[in-house]
Amino acid sequence: MSSRRKFMGQVLGGSAGLAVSGWLAPARSLGANDRVRFGLIGAGGRGQEIFKAALRAPNTEAVAVADVYTRRLDEVKALVPAIKTYGDFRRLLDDKSIDAVLIATPQHQHALNFVPAIQAGKDIYQEKTMAFNPDHAKRMRRAFQGSGRVVQVGIQSTTGAGFEKARDLLAREKMGTITAIHTHHFRNAPYGGWLREIPPDCDAQHVAWKAFEGEAAPHPFDPQRYLNWRFYWDYSGGNVFENMVHQVGFWYKALGLNIPQAATMKGENYLSPKMQVPDTMNVTMEQRERILFTWNSMFGNDYYGEGEDLVLGNQGTILCKELSALRYVPQGAKAEEAAAKPSGAAPDIVGGGDTTDDHMRNFFDCVRSRKEPNGSFEIGFRSAIACQMAITSYRRRRTVRWDAEKEEIV
Repeated sequence: MSSRRKFMGQVLGGSAGLAVSGWLAPARSLGANDRVRFGLIGAGGRGQEIFKAALRAPNTEAVAVADVYTRRLDEVKALVPAIKTYGDFRRLLDDKSIDAVLIATPQHQHALNFVPAIQAGKDIYQEKTMAFNPDHAKRMRRAFQGSGRVVQVGIQSTTGAGFEKARDLLAREKMGTITAIHTHHFRNAPYGGWLREIPPDCDAQHVAWKAFEGEAAPHPFDPQRYLNWRFYWDYSGGNVFENMVHQVGFWYKALGLNIPQAATMKGENYLSPKMQVPDTMNVTMEQRERILFTWNSMFGNDYYGEGEDLVLGNQGTILCKELSALRYVPQGAKAEEAAAKPSGAAPDIVGGGDTTDDHMRNFFDCVRSRKEPNGSFEIGFRSAIACQMAITSYRRRRTVRWDAEKEEIV
């Protein structure tokens, strides 16, 4: 075992004891108007998006960035010339002047960054899907519990007027008994629009390959595996982790839903030969609250678009077009009649824009106030397990269940 793997195992395995013992480095005491100093871990496409959102938030200062690829460090330095750059994220965490970190590394790295960041006493904006598997989720929870840290999970749909409007529409007198939620995410784009061209400098000299691999199965350096990591099971949960998690997290919070008791995922890779993960899929989750939650996705047709969620009760229906326009249709009425009367605006959950800005501002506000952010750790935990259940079902080719006592997928 490499010294790095030993180090990561010691850090992650010992996090619970560190949190309980009070070893965690104290956070700088911040007032309501104080400047929050932050760092970025993972400066790829999404990392730079949330970095820019953090810069737009009031009274913040970018101090440092860490990434395993030198090109990414140069790109962020072009945005903030005075920023410190590190190839090893642990050096960023050593800086006691940094109050908070934004983590936007590939999904298999999240726990490996999150636990040491908690250990270092940092508040965290953690990109979704929060945890790569149940073991990582439990490690993260052990580190988080009792730490006093503020954690915002990047399910930005939980911030804004749209979420509050959804909660209002979900009132029992409007909906009656809800027994089904149908969601989908359709694109007509090769590889879901994820395929990246390999730059000439994406090589072993400019990428810290072993650091990128983390706990994943070792492979010789491969620029495709590095830059197009979303294609590989070692690092990614495919579109379930990229987009289903948004819709799951939104409705899990709005309805107070727990981890599903069972999940089934079927699908195939029909159009994307360079990719291991499927490009066409159907997920069914049996919720303990007696609700059937379904999600459909494909990359070969966009007729239905990237989201039109339906919440189905015996007294009414909620329709959410990309969670950007909610409307309520009473039982017996025609959807076309209600369409002209939108019930309010909701955020875009699949990209940047004002919703990410709002979600980031909520995070920094909570860093100062010590309140729980909108995208709480608990919602991140439940949605991550639900997504991993779907992926596990697909790979095992059978329905899987959640053993709540052992906290394992079986």
